[in-house]
Amino acid sequence: MINYAHRGASEYAPENTLSSFYLGLLQGANGIETDVQRTKDGVLVLFHDNTLDRVTDGTGKIQDYTLAELKKVKVIGNSPRGFYDRIPTFREFLEAFSEYDIQFAIELKAAGVEEDVVEMIHEFGIENKTTVTSFKFEYIKKVKEIDPGMRIGYLVKGDGCDHIEELQKIGGEEMAPKAEDMSEESVAALRDAGLGV
Repeated sequence: MINYAHRGASEYAPENTLSSFYLGLLQGANGIETDVQRTKDGVLVLFHDNTLDRVTDGTGKIQDYTLAELKKVKVIGNSPRGFYDRIPTFREFLEAFSEYDIQFAIELKAAGVEEDVVEMIHEFGIENKTTVTSFKFEYIKKVKEIDPGMRIGYLVKGDGCDHIEELQKIGGEEMAPKAEDMSEESVAALRDAGLGV
């Protein structure tokens, strides 16, 4: 079983930052989940929301900022005593964590990042311990078109059982529903279909 640090240790540190990922591993996680989107000047960065407002001292859409501008933004989140961190690039993340014996769940949050994400996963040699995920079916379908061997996971609402055939058709490996939406029967149905849960 994989215990993913979701956006790192996001309840305790600024989410999707290097400090949050390190803390998640120190707390015992054996996997890291994070989110990828692109800046105004084309750099892949790790950030969950479309806008900066919820967890930073900035406002507005990620895609409207250059990397240099985003690097000035403080990611605060649930941090104690005024601690903050900065938005990392996908490359900075992989430079820091690719050598660890852990699993990666890389969620695609924007269209058009698929090819660059797959390319960088191969560059750092983590393809055998990575699942590329998205709520957008077309994003993971594109990943499979780029690299049929890349493991993909479909983030779904509900238990995912009504998406089995759709995911199988593109050679998908994993259904990723919320735990509270699952029953023993639905887990068994997904596993019987040859899918990871």
